[in-house]
Amino acid sequence: MRPRGVARAWPWLLLAALGACGSEPAPASDTAAPPPQAVALAEPMRAVADTDGVDPRSHRAMGSASAPVTVYEMSDFQCPFCRRHALETMPVLEREYVRTGKVRWVFINFPIPEIHPNAVPAAEFALCAARAGKFWEAHHLLFRHQASWARLPDPAAFLLSLADSARVPRRPLLACLADPAVRRAVEAEAQGSLRAGANSTPSFYIEGGLLVGAHPIEVFRPILDSIHRLRSTAPR
Repeated sequence: MRPRGVARAWPWLLLAALGACGSEPAPASDTAAPPPQAVALAEPMRAVADTDGVDPRSHRAMGSASAPVTVYEMSDFQCPFCRRHALETMPVLEREYVRTGKVRWVFINFPIPEIHPNAVPAAEFALCAARAGKFWEAHHLLFRHQASWARLPDPAAFLLSLADSARVPRRPLLACLADPAVRRAVEAEAQGSLRAGANSTPSFYIEGGLLVGAHPIEVFRPILDSIHRLRSTAPR
């Protein structure tokens, strides 16, 4: 599906899902009420702040904090469509938009345990890897090896092997995983995603609009280019 009327309807454009895990979203409408503001996603991020007060988004964000466009990716590590996005589309987005300073990309955990029973342990593992400054290493390994851990009755041992590959220190990782606050933080992020209007994965909150599904780069380009152009030419 290609976005239509981006320049006119954005930022309150809701695109229907194409390749998404979970329930179907509401149909698109140019006159629909705007989805909740990004504060629904920022609040749970503050709940996982490190003990040293470091903003957790700095560990789960790519790109400059001053980038004119921010994208919140709401994702489930066990979702096959999220894996497709991570392995096929995200490398192009990173090369064309993140590294060039146009977009800041923030990852939000949105596990759907009803259909992905190991998604919550994977999200907890990713949060704890983030505390060690190794989130993106863990992110890539989780998606790359999804088929190996997704169907395990207990994925803990396999996740610890991924931690070794990502060079996440074992002792602080185990302490982090034993902290009940980590599970609460994952749940808070999932609730924040729902308040932002997402009900399937992957979903992308892009400056007031919601893009749902694992889309190819050809879908992202006109959206990001349009918003970037408007932001870059707007009077300051």
